[in-house]
Amino acid sequence: MRRGSLLIGCLALSLAGCERGLHEMYDQPKYKPLTPTALFADGNSSRPQVPGTVARSAGALAGSSSGRDDEVTLTTAPGPAIGVDSTGRNPLQITPALLDRGRERFNIYCAPCHSVAGDGDGMIARRGFPAPPSYHTDRLRNAADSHFYQVITNGYGVMYSYADRIAPQDRWAIVAYIRALQLSQHAPASLLSGDDREKLREVTR
Repeated sequence: MRRGSLLIGCLALSLAGCERGLHEMYDQPKYKPLTPTALFADGNSSRPQVPGTVARSAGALAGSSSGRDDEVTLTTAPGPAIGVDSTGRNPLQITPALLDRGRERFNIYCAPCHSVAGDGDGMIARRGFPAPPSYHTDRLRNAADSHFYQVITNGYGVMYSYADRIAPQDRWAIVAYIRALQLSQHAPASLLSGDDREKLREVTR
């Protein structure tokens, strides 16, 4: 009985300490955004944005659990900020290194929904999330490279923007890899070597 009372007393003291610590965390001295201060030479507690920052969230849903208004984050992925020009084509030279980078980034950011094959049957979609369209449809095979770049940048439908997660150069690398995925399923037989065409005939017999 005495031991139980002692245990309850210790527990109550511990909980009181946690409650006090919680209040101290919320009530700690801090500056609200744009509050004047003598700490910095410009007299403003809010610091200017670091060059190269991009908006973390924007629009009507910016205040949701996915982000807050006016929050910014650094783009840390390598590569210059390459955007879309009037041609709508991928401005980067397509090399094995670029495709390797695109495959890596695609498997991290895109495959959970789009699947590693790009057919829209990713693990997230299998668990009930709305399935994205297959990259192997005529509509998307005929879409401009800039379409995929813009979707990665701005989001589309239930897909949110990846502008704060994927640097412009990596977006183009992903676009290049998407084209490789599409070609893997729709390559004309005329592009194959004689040996490969013979193997294809054996498979389709």
